Amino acid sequence: MIIGGDGYCGWATALHLSARGYRVAIVDNLCRRGFDASLGLETLTPIASIHERVRTWGEVSGKHVELMVGDVCDWEFLSQVFTAFRPEAVVHFGEQRSAPYSMIDRARAAFTQSNNVLGTLNVLYAIKELAPGAHLVKLGTMGEYGTPNIDIEEGYITITHNGRTDTLPYPKQGGSFYHLSKVHDSHNIHFAARAWGLAATDLNQGVVYGVRTEETVAHPALINRYDYDGIFGTALNRFVVQAAVGHPLTVYGKGGQTRGFLDIRDTVRCIQIAVDNAAAPGEMRVFNQFTEQFSVNELAAIVGAEGKKMGLDVRVQSVPNPRVEAEEHYYNAKCTKLRDLGLEPHLLSGARRAAAARTRAAPAPPPAPSRHPVLTPAPPAPDSLLCRRPRRLAARVCAALQGPRAAGADQAGGELEGVGRRARQHDERGGRGALSGRAARRARAHAGLRRGTSQAGIFGFSFVCVARFCQSTVAQPGAA
Repeated sequence: MIIGGDGYCGWATALHLSARGYRVAIVDNLCRRGFDASLGLETLTPIASIHERVRTWGEVSGKHVELMVGDVCDWEFLSQVFTAFRPEAVVHFGEQRSAPYSMIDRARAAFTQSNNVLGTLNVLYAIKELAPGAHLVKLGTMGEYGTPNIDIEEGYITITHNGRTDTLPYPKQGGSFYHLSKVHDSHNIHFAARAWGLAATDLNQGVVYGVRTEETVAHPALINRYDYDGIFGTALNRFVVQAAVGHPLTVYGKGGQTRGFLDIRDTVRCIQIAVDNAAAPGEMRVFNQFTEQFSVNELAAIVGAEGKKMGLDVRVQSVPNPRVEAEEHYYNAKCTKLRDLGLEPHLLSGARRAAAARTRAAPAPPPAPSRHPVLTPAPPAPDSLLCRRPRRLAARVCAALQGPRAAGADQAGGELEGVGRRARQHDERGGRGALSGRAARRARAHAGLRRGTSQAGIFGFSFVCVARFCQSTVAQPGAA
């Protein structure tokens, strides 16, 4: 059972397990799609409806994935699902997963906490009462740990205090109401394992990148999400899109914020490893699920180095940090348990080494004094290049992910040629004129594309920088 199987990690995991012979059921209330609609956001790669996705997977693979649409916070629904499917393993992705979303306002903070904590509590009771032999695989986050000035162990730490020694859960310092909901989940799961004898694996996952798995590229209707906005997008996704449209890479503050990262192909493999190697009854084990560590500056350098190979002039701009966080800190997290069980990771280390010299030679300029004493960023401004873009462009991004060239690229370039001229005239007049915000965004994106690919049309740059980076760049271990 994959709870949250319509989401970014859940969808890829459901197909990965189905392709390998597991009987899979997706349980999802589809709220992730609603978040996009309420905030005016879209994935760069348009995704099909969940019903079309499941139907297409059956046609492509010959395998059936059961679909149960409903809310795990609804006990009546969840109990019916457990009774009907009788899971042997429950993979729980079904939570609001964005830290910025949880900090927008009181209502979204309350939703995040109630949805995540109460939903997980329902899942624990469902296993206890309806599937007592089932193994829970719960997706946590490395953000539960915060950024302590000591090494981060995998879930537990042995402490000697006043002459006595004990092994205890590692201290948690969540940096948002989202992260704190995950901390609450971990405590509840730990208690359920001790009190009820549940078998549980808590996967503290790092930041996931990439859109391609073997299964999600089997058909256009199976493609995964690519979020790059300020709420659900990641820094790496944002940097790639910024480079593609000629926008400076926006580094928050000093750029020393360091986190663990992993390829989406490693995420699905980690889930399979956890399922195949179940925890013992009464055990809550914790795996740190990431493969490499990068600072924000290192990510910007990697994208800049890749862009340079493609003839792009990728600039880095330090901006005031809208978040309350350490911008330079010690970070050394352990991540050996999954490798010990057979994980062979896909790495960006080659790109990291290649970009290191550039980072040292051209560090990001110091940030201006902060004028935003708020905890996390608000949704992108309406005129932001990262807020919205034409559905037509998104469709062509999706098409490019399926082949070496997007159909209609030259036509699209011609369509925007006049708009590009108007945008340049608009800028020359100091921003005065009647050019709409949407048209200006399209024109500036087009100008950025044209600077890098004189013959490739509107899609040249986006395909090379976004599609190639997200696929080819991480297609082989150690690829740059």
